[in-house]
Parts: sequence; C-alpha cells; structure tokens
Amino acid sequence: MKKIQFLANAIGVALFAALFITFIIQIIARFAFNDPLAWTDELAVVLYIWTVLWCAAFVVPGREHVRFDLAYNAASPLGQRVMRLVGSAALVGLVGYGLAGNWDYVWFMRRERTPVLDISFLLVFVPFIFFLVSLVVRNAHSVWLDMKGRHE
Repeated sequence: MKKIQFLANAIGVALFAALFITFIIQIIARFAFNDPLAWTDELAVVLYIWTVLWCAAFVVPGREHVRFDLAYNAASPLGQRVMRLVGSAALVGLVGYGLAGNWDYVWFMRRERTPVLDISFLLVFVPFIFFLVSLVVRNAHSVWLDMKGRHE
C-alpha cells in the first residue's frame, strides 16, 4: 500500500512540475520574447485539470478535504456516527448512480479534440472519472468502518 501511495504522490508531483514548467515557459515566451505560445495555454489548462483531480482522488487524504463541520463537531459521538453514515451512504449512492452517465459523457467526448495540441477530450477528462470512483470507494469504506464501529 505504501508503494502505491508513493506512486500516486510521485505522479501528482510530476503533474505539478510539468504544470509549473509549462507556466514558466509561457511567462518567458510572453514577456521576454513578446511571443505568446498557444500550446502552453492549452497544456497548462489540461495539466491543471489533471493535477487537481488526480491529487483530490489519490494524494490528499479524506480528512484533509474541505468539510463543513460546525454541526458535526457539536454533535455527540453517536450523532457524528449517524451523520457520517448518512452522508457517506448518500455520496456512495448519488455519485455511484451518476458514475455511468459521467463515463458515457467522457467516452462520448473522445471524438472531440483540443484545438492546439489535438488531445482527445477523453484524455483530458478521464481524471474526473478517477475522482468519482475514489469518492465512491472512500465513502463506501467509511460506511463499512462506521458499521463495524471503527471510524478512522
């Protein structure tokens, strides 16, 4: 498991490094040579999408994601468990239900390509599917832990 997490982190770092290098090339071309490059704009957008969704799916632990927990923190341990169960089960059900439709749309978009680099939109948006699957798996795991009485 540690090797898989290391690999996921390494891919996240590589994506961010590629985004940073692309951004620096874009700045140098635009401001030093007064010759903006279209491919850097497009690649930066694609790398940004990949970086954010990849890291949200595989790098950032669930406890580090943004949460609105004022009511949760004020609740009793039993109330917190119920909130986790209801919230996690709802996410598993709703995101799981929407997964097929999202995949159909991403698969449909494989015919379309980015204007400059000619990258299939399937490759651009597939990390969204990774994110949705990770959301279902993480929340299903949370439901399983709460049902056994062993919350993380």
